[in-house]
This record gives sequence, structure tokens and C-alpha cells, in this order.
Amino acid sequence: MTAGRGKPVLRPGDWITYDGGEFQVVALAGTSVRLRSQSGAESAVLASYLMAVPDFAVTGTEPLPALEPFGLLATLPQQVRAAAAEWERHMVEVETGLPPGAEPGTQPRPEYDPASCSLMERMTTKASELGVSVRTVQSRRSRYVQQGVWGLVDQRATRTWEATGRADARLVAAIREALEAETYVSTGTRSRLIRRVVRMVEATHGEGVVPLPSKRTFYKLIEALSAGKHSFGSAVTRRQTANRPEGPFTPTFADRPGEQVQIDSTPLDVMVVLDSGLTVRADLTIAVDVATRTICAAVLRPVGTKAVDASLLLARMLVPEPMRPGWAAALRMAASRMPHRRLLDVDTRMEQAAAKPVIVPDTVVIDGGKVFISDTFLRACDRLGVSVQRSRPRTPTDKAIVEATFSAINTLFVQHLPAYTGREVSRRGERVEDRAVWTVPGLQDLLDEWVLAGWQARPHDALRDPFRPKKAMSPNDKYASLVAACGYLPLVLRGEDYLELLPVTWRVINDYGVRINYRTYDSAELGPLRRQHSGHAAKRGLWEVHYDPYDLSQVFVRTQQGWITVPWVHLPLVNAPFADFTWQHARRLAAGAGLDDTNEAAVARVLDELLTRAEHGPDTRSAKVIGRTRTAAAVHTPAAAPEIECQTEPEPEPKAQPSVAVAGFGVFDAHAEAERWL
Repeated sequence: MTAGRGKPVLRPGDWITYDGGEFQVVALAGTSVRLRSQSGAESAVLASYLMAVPDFAVTGTEPLPALEPFGLLATLPQQVRAAAAEWERHMVEVETGLPPGAEPGTQPRPEYDPASCSLMERMTTKASELGVSVRTVQSRRSRYVQQGVWGLVDQRATRTWEATGRADARLVAAIREALEAETYVSTGTRSRLIRRVVRMVEATHGEGVVPLPSKRTFYKLIEALSAGKHSFGSAVTRRQTANRPEGPFTPTFADRPGEQVQIDSTPLDVMVVLDSGLTVRADLTIAVDVATRTICAAVLRPVGTKAVDASLLLARMLVPEPMRPGWAAALRMAASRMPHRRLLDVDTRMEQAAAKPVIVPDTVVIDGGKVFISDTFLRACDRLGVSVQRSRPRTPTDKAIVEATFSAINTLFVQHLPAYTGREVSRRGERVEDRAVWTVPGLQDLLDEWVLAGWQARPHDALRDPFRPKKAMSPNDKYASLVAACGYLPLVLRGEDYLELLPVTWRVINDYGVRINYRTYDSAELGPLRRQHSGHAAKRGLWEVHYDPYDLSQVFVRTQQGWITVPWVHLPLVNAPFADFTWQHARRLAAGAGLDDTNEAAVARVLDELLTRAEHGPDTRSAKVIGRTRTAAAVHTPAAAPEIECQTEPEPEPKAQPSVAVAGFGVFDAHAEAERWL
């Protein structure tokens, strides 16, 4: 039933259709409706639930009116909307007796007065006035009651058409296939695509079988089918568009620090100088906490990031800087690799480094790069109790936060450096490599300082306080608020654990010290331990020795009293840190010069010459080895924790052999790493 003009209502006594049956409304009590079925059973239903059922309807009344699609009305041509408005004026007069917008007190015309003429009489009069049939007026009125003005619109103007028009479906399929093939190839022209499509159609269906449109129509068809694909624009944008997931993009959320940490590597948009004089781009590997946007760790390396570098992120995340061995000495200006005027005050820098949040990750998200899926990284995560989650192939949105952080680093930090290359070749300046002044160690210092003073204290748009949503928070502030909300603070590793992450080998402590791969390490602290049994029967009395493959100038021996740092006996001759692959390269140079490559003094002289040859213009191969060695050693980074494997007794070192096979360390193979570098 209805109350007033066109307003549907529900009253006691009405029959309704509900839940597949017919019921009579017995009573209305507040928001409840009491119903009686045809069998006499009574029930009470909430009115909101009753009217939300899909099959609800009041028997004997017209269906509920639908709202007009105002957006679609605006898309119609002006003449179509004017015609619909004219019909609406007539329908209102038929319904009420007065046209829309009539002045108050206006009397209806006698033939349209509802008090003296029935609805059928009024519709007959309107049909005669307009020169149409009564059936037409009845049909228009019915559509107007249900759909409003939209029911009076000429439906021919509302039809939608396929973007391909009347083109042959086989031709459309061929164009789609050709456009799909353009995703990973160099950008071409539309004429090239037309030629390929014609050849595909003729090869599949035969020549002349599929009708081909004119060249103008062909271009329009390609334009319609390539919309949004960037088929004839930037190849990078085209590939990125194709890599987008099919489903909606869902932002990644985390409620506590360390719940999810995203790790990735990318080349920085800046040229750096190796000690050999070569200019290259540096790889940056970072770990970003999703909850606080804290850059937990950042490692720079030349040329390519290795598995050891990815594992280093875990050590830097889990060991606070003040707890790392040699941290205070590394901050002294006299020992800094950066110009003194570019450094913060030492006390200020120490204070900022100590205040930086230490994130203990529960889960790390990585991609399928060889750096992260290596045994080195996975075993380190397993030992530290970190869950590893791999993102889907070619889906950067799975770790969108770390990808966005790379862009922020380039924008906020890298673009202000000399030798900035821009994100693509078209944005690169002239002879950028000539402006390169920063070495990788110096840039690492500058990046660490910027992270402490700039990134961690800078408000981030994605970090908001729920009580002050308009105010952005810094990563340090967000960490403080989340720690207060969580109610606990995770425990971090100790300084001794930093050494535990270094690769391990087992050796005898002889009268001359410890011998590893034709290198001798010795110190006075080893005196009581010479020719002594370590107490490890499973290792036949050998001693546990840890070393950094990027800095072989010293090793670390574990004793019952603690760690002993043992330097290389020929370090004063070289007077510079060196990596394992550099030592192997020096041995090959010594053998090529006719020297005894098992004599460490002779190899040490060759190594010293190799490390100092850069300023005199070395060959390209040696220059690369020198640059990588000095860069890796200058940062003083540990490798990942390996699986401890027993080695044999101290190896005999015959002079007749130019090189010997070194037993694998299980996690880090120095020889294989050196070959990959070279």
C-alpha cells in the first residue's frame, strides 16, 4: 500500500513475500514486524532484516521505485535530455494535473483535474494532445514511475559499443597477441605492428580469408586495443605495467617493530671511485622495517652485492653499534676516511647512533635474487630464528615499502651528490664519471650519517599517530610509540655474537702460530696455547678460528677465557687490509713472475705492490681486484655465520705445487668467490 504521492509503506494486514513464502503482517512494534504464515504460525522479524531479504515484496503493490542514474544522464546528448525533460513535464501533468513548476494556487486544466477525471481519461487526453497512441503514454508513465527521467530517455542513445566495432574477431585476436608480444621487446611503430598482424593472420587462416580494414581503420583499432598498455611508449613503463598483479593492491601493515622487515638490493644512481681510479656504480642493500620505516641496515658494495653482504645486514640489525667491536675507535676523526669538516661532531654522532632503534626481525621478505636465496643468507636467518618469506616472481608490490625507500634515498640523498646519474639515461648529464669524487667507504660513512641524522628524524607521510592523524611521525618517534603499545623490548645480540657471524675454520696453534692458506698469524697471547690440545675431541684438538673474508689481516681464536685477536705476521709489510680473493690473485701474479707462490713473504711483497699499483695506472683486471679489496676491507664488515665443519690437521704446504685446493668452509668458498669477482 502507499501513503501520499508515490510513497510505499507497510501496514498491518498487508501480505508480503518473504524467505520463499507468503506472510501477513499482524502487528508493528517498534523495529519489529510480527508475521503470520498461511499455516497460522507466527514469528517476529526485525524490519531492517525483513526488508533486506532479496525476495521481499508487498503483494498487490507496484515494485519500489529505483533512483535515477544521474551520472549516466549527464553523458547523454543535449537533445536527448531535452526530449526526456519534455516527456517528464507531460507525465507530471498526467499524474498530478499540474505541470512541474506551477505557481501556488494554479488550478489544473479541466481535462487533467484528478478530482473530475480518472487516470485513464487523463492519459487519453494527453495522447490526443501529443498525437500518439494511448499505449505509448501508458508505457512512458509506467517507465517513469519505476525509473524516473531515465525511463523517458530514448534508449537508442544509451547503447554501448565494443571498442573494436565490427572488426573481424580473428583480426582482433591477432592484434591482441601481437600487442602482448610487444611487452618485452624494444618499442616500435604502429606500422610495424600492422605488418606483423597481417603476417600472423595470413599464416594462420590463409591469405585473403580474413577481411582487413583500411589503414585508417587499422590505426583506430590498434589505438583502442592498446589503451593503457604503453605499447608505443616507454619500454620500462610497458614492462612495469605488465608486471602489475591482477588483483587489487593491498598495502602491507605491521603492528610492532620487527614484525616484517623487507630486504632488497639496487644500484644507486651515483658514480663512485674505486681506489684503482675506476668509476663504477655502487650497489646498495638495505633492510627496512615496515612498522616504523626504520632503515635497519644499509651496506654499499661496488659492482655487485654478494651473499656475504646480505648476511651482514642481519649482523648490523641485531648488534647495536655501541656493542660492536671497535665501534668507538671507528668514530674517531683521525681514523675516519671522510674529510673532517664533513663529519658530525663525534659526540653527536655517537649519541644518534646509540639512539637508533635496533630492530629484531620476526620475518624478512626477500625476492628471488641469488644474494638472498644462497645458503649463506638462509643459514644465518635460521641460526638467528628469523623466518624468511619470498615474494612472488616479478611482483615488486610484494615488497613495495623497500622499493619506495630506494626511491626516497635517491631523491633525498643521492641526487645531492656529485656524479649523480639520474634514474635513466635520458636524465643523465654529460661526462658524469668525471665528477665522481666519493669512494665507496666514504659514501658508506656519509650514508650512515644521513640515515642517523636525516632519515630517522625526518617525519614520514606513512607514519601517523591514531590520535593525531594529521601529524606525520619520524621513524624514531614511531618506534617509541609502538614499543610503548607493545609493552616489551626485544633483546639484541651481544658484542661477542658479532664475531660468531664470521666464517670458521679449525687449526693447530704451532710454534709459529696459526697457518691458513699459506698465511701465518701469530701474537704473544698464543704463547700458552702452542702445541696444546683445544679440548675438542671431535675436532682432534684443533682450535676454533674465525676470520673475515674481506679482511684477512687478522683472525680471531676462541679460548676458554674468550677471544684472542691474532694479526698476520707480514701485515707491516703490506700495511693495508686485504680480502681472500685478493690474496689468491697475488699468488697467481707471483707464480706468473716465477716466484714461489707458497712463500708468504714473497707473496706479501707482490700483494703490497698490487695494492699500491693503482696510482701508477694498473691493468684493468688488477685495478678491479684492488678497488674491490680496498672497498670491502675499508668498511670492516663481517660475513654470515657458517655451518661449522671440521678440517684436517694443519695442511702440509709443498713448495712444488703452484696452488693447492682448500677445503670448503661449508658456507663461504673463497676460491669460488674470487673466480666470480674476476
